[in-house]
Amino acid sequence: MSEAVNPRYAEGVTEEIARDHVTADEYEIILKELGRAPNLVELGIFSVMWSEHCSYKSSRLHLSKFPTSGDKVIYGPGENAGVIDIGDGQAAIFKMESHNHPSYIEPYQGAATGVGGILRDVFTMGARPVALMNALRFGDPEHPKTRQLVAGVTAGIGGYGNCVGVPTVGGETNFDKGYNGNILVNAMAVGLADTDKIFTAAAREPEFPVLYVGAKTGRDGIHGATMASAEFGEGSEENRPTVQVGDPFTEKKLIEACLELMSEDAISSIQDMGAAGLTSSSVEMASSGGLGIELDLDHVPQREENMTAYEMMLSESQERMLIIIKPGREHVAERIFRKWDLDVATIGKTAPHGRLVLRHQGEVVCDLPLDPIGENAPKYDRPWFPAEARGSIDPRELHQPEHLGEVLASLMGSPDMASKRWIWRQYDRHVMADTAASSEDPSDAAIVRVHGTQKALAITTDCTPRYCFADPFEGGKQAVAEAWRNLTAVGADPIAITDCLNFGNPERPEIMGQFVGCVEGMAEACKALDFPVVSGNVSLYNETDGVAIPPTPAVGAVGLIPDINQRMGYGGLKEGQVLLLVGETRGELGASLYLREIENQEKGASPRVDLAVEKRNGDFVRETIRKGHAQAVHDLSDGGLACAAADMAMAAGVGIKLAYTGGLPVFAWMFGEDQGRYLIAADAADAEAIRANAKTADVPVEVVGLAGGRFISINGGHAVDLIRLKQAHEGFMPALMEGEPEARVAE
Repeated sequence: MSEAVNPRYAEGVTEEIARDHVTADEYEIILKELGRAPNLVELGIFSVMWSEHCSYKSSRLHLSKFPTSGDKVIYGPGENAGVIDIGDGQAAIFKMESHNHPSYIEPYQGAATGVGGILRDVFTMGARPVALMNALRFGDPEHPKTRQLVAGVTAGIGGYGNCVGVPTVGGETNFDKGYNGNILVNAMAVGLADTDKIFTAAAREPEFPVLYVGAKTGRDGIHGATMASAEFGEGSEENRPTVQVGDPFTEKKLIEACLELMSEDAISSIQDMGAAGLTSSSVEMASSGGLGIELDLDHVPQREENMTAYEMMLSESQERMLIIIKPGREHVAERIFRKWDLDVATIGKTAPHGRLVLRHQGEVVCDLPLDPIGENAPKYDRPWFPAEARGSIDPRELHQPEHLGEVLASLMGSPDMASKRWIWRQYDRHVMADTAASSEDPSDAAIVRVHGTQKALAITTDCTPRYCFADPFEGGKQAVAEAWRNLTAVGADPIAITDCLNFGNPERPEIMGQFVGCVEGMAEACKALDFPVVSGNVSLYNETDGVAIPPTPAVGAVGLIPDINQRMGYGGLKEGQVLLLVGETRGELGASLYLREIENQEKGASPRVDLAVEKRNGDFVRETIRKGHAQAVHDLSDGGLACAAADMAMAAGVGIKLAYTGGLPVFAWMFGEDQGRYLIAADAADAEAIRANAKTADVPVEVVGLAGGRFISINGGHAVDLIRLKQAHEGFMPALMEGEPEARVAE
């Protein structure tokens, strides 16, 4: 251990170096906790473990508001991923995480390593990954960087997921000028495991060997966690060296080797090396088990020469895992990992002393108590104030469009509503042969069979940032409610969610107010819908030169379809069928897609979310599906009734005659984004049964249209043909990506 030259700073550490790692106040806490000055290695460890990305120091106080337990929750937050019971001794394991900053700096590798990292979170717990999802937010389509970022991120997701052999089955992609300087790349993975074969990270016994497995350690990704916890500014492009480099083929071997080792009685605990690499994995394993850990860094497999202890501990090289092995079983791991041509080395042991002790080249280079690094990391109650309330929009004060059919075509071709075929055609959606519905299918959620059973998982990602900006509390509620609706619309029982909370600088009270509002809204919705949060991620400082992204609390949700033969989509519309609208329409246009795209206004209160109504209407729709009365079901969200009808009509190639009975301006009836609503297509006899059942259940249901022809019309007028709609719907992405080779396959 180096002796301090200055009582406040160890040898090789200056005040400037200290400030580059932690804040002045945090440095004072370190001095108090240690009773001495930290050396550079120790300072680096504090820096990454106290980063927002690892410590959640600005968010932990508020995350405790989430409900995290339930009848089907096996493991909630605190493990690598959430685990839920899906019956028959089987579990679904899933999580969502961000890779925003790396993807803006280096789009391909940033997105690719985001996929790799979320896969490791899932298979670390013993699950075979079966599905990938993503939630992507890009800037204004006219911004000079948008096309390059879309191309790079899409290629990175496809390149990694396709090579590793896990289907990318769905997600969402939005465009907004608020993401010009800071795109969002959120990745979600879902896996399956037996409930009696789930592995956790907590170290349980002292004097157990610690094994390093996977790829060698290099200098890529050093300080990636701290880079992800800082806002962008001038010169951000120079951060490229902090972006990791992924190898999906090594990841595939790592998955197979880990699952093979898990079938042996050899593993005590296991953790992936994600953000902060070897530091976070070793600290989290030891501290969660109330133990200590000792590592000899000379034994760490290295792909570069003369790596320092600082570099090895902070490297975020990909495809690496840390395993605490049962004594005497090291040879089993060595045999398996060498068979898969992966590095394996014993680099240390667990210890009873509650400290992190590192040796390098015969010297102790770190000796820290674990509690201050992990559990006792700073926790801030940041100042915040609520967003200013926005007034509601009276549709009668807006002008009546001349041709509602052309308005519908314009909305269906707008950046958020347009087909993302150009993107999802680059993803392998059917590898593993269990995908029942994906991005290419008319379905509100992706559906993946539980292999060898009649069951299926339904998976969705959802968030409406413009609602969250208008009213964080209602927007947070709506993100959860829409995820719940999307699972319901395919016939699934919603079980639990994961989240990725993307916000700007929490040191600004208005941004912290957005965060608190969204979290509290989400928490209320999760409680009302019995939809607990079992895992997640917080990504803060998403801004450039003081301009924050719109608040974006992305929700990933998983539900269970007990019998895959009862799954539902919105492509089953047939000539002569009746369209029924479930739920009440008030014509809410505040913060709507119509207002933004047609009126060129971004104002008004977001739509109200009545959670009791959501629950009642959703339970009714699910029951209707299981009774066999519905032929197609679609939830209503962006663009309201007319856009949902257009989706159904284009998917089936059948027109719809919408019938409006008055009471609201017709455009508000068509495009209002009132919540808790679904569109059901049914044969005439089934439609009567649905209406009768709805009356008994006190659920508002009305006939709003009839299927037939090749046009969508309103009371016989304002007709737009399906060919015109499809051209508008399919045209945006190829036009945006013009000049990119892949654009030519988007027809």
